[in-house]
Amino acid sequence: MIKPPRPIVLGIVGDSAAGKTTIAQGLMTILGPDRVTVVCTDDYHKYDRRERARLNITPLHPDCNYIDVMELHMERLHYGQPILKPVYDHSTGTLVRPEYVQPKEFVIVEGLLGYYTPVLRQFYDVKVYLDPPEDLRRAWKIKRDTTERGYTVEQVLKELERREPDSAAFIRPQREYADIIVRFYPPEGVAPEEAGPILNVQIILRPTIPHPDLSYLYNGEAPPGIRLTLGRDNGRPVDILEIDGAVASEHAHELAEAIWSHLPDLSPVEEERLGNYQDLLQVRHSHPLALTQLLLAYHMLRVYTDFSRMPFAPPTAALSRLRFREGRTAFATPGKE
Repeated sequence: MIKPPRPIVLGIVGDSAAGKTTIAQGLMTILGPDRVTVVCTDDYHKYDRRERARLNITPLHPDCNYIDVMELHMERLHYGQPILKPVYDHSTGTLVRPEYVQPKEFVIVEGLLGYYTPVLRQFYDVKVYLDPPEDLRRAWKIKRDTTERGYTVEQVLKELERREPDSAAFIRPQREYADIIVRFYPPEGVAPEEAGPILNVQIILRPTIPHPDLSYLYNGEAPPGIRLTLGRDNGRPVDILEIDGAVASEHAHELAEAIWSHLPDLSPVEEERLGNYQDLLQVRHSHPLALTQLLLAYHMLRVYTDFSRMPFAPPTAALSRLRFREGRTAFATPGKE
């Protein structure tokens, strides 16, 4: 297969502790770490933790981030050019030495404000938004920040309250621009902090990009614990894939095989290497997480394959405007959705 003329770029946007890094790690496992570059847009903070406290601004606010530099760097990454990326150390809340980044075949861009401007949005091939219920995200954030970042529970709760207006104003509206929306949620009657690996997942597949043919799931042939339905999201028709956290291993394997069948250029990864996440000192496994990671990898490889099969490379200036609509290619005006 001919290597595409530029990297394939997937975005993962969501609020703090929504699971962005966990998703990205699974994609690296599937695609191969030697083929993937991961960039975090949270590194583009203007101020360190002490300065933010003094200025009374949260890292979720666009004014707290170098959005213009993010746009320039996204353009360079999109065209396969290196960047000198700033680095924010979350463990200490300080800005440290920048990092030279040379994009590989696949680029995963994860963070808080990745879809905030039309300029940023035009450089992605696939846009994912993580949308867990707020009580679940809060439980995740408390656990992460108290174990990894030195905060107390009271400090995390206070910061969540302080950030809420900016979350509502700047983070959650970016859901509108996603091609795929991923929502992990606890089964009915299970508290968020107790759900662990039995979290269900709902994956909304918008028709803004092509998706794998899983139509057999509509015809009563779906394994128990897995459902594909037609629905609407913000008034638009969508496919909705739901996977129960308690789905049996053999049934999860059936869906995994169906997705792998659409990835002839990759050898299947051992199932135990996918769907893993850190829970305090313990590594745990989730079938819905593994299948979500596999489905997102499909979308990156689909674009890779489509570009590889082109009889000639499109003009470089047009590449950033290439958009996939319901299985066909179309060109969009820069900056417009």
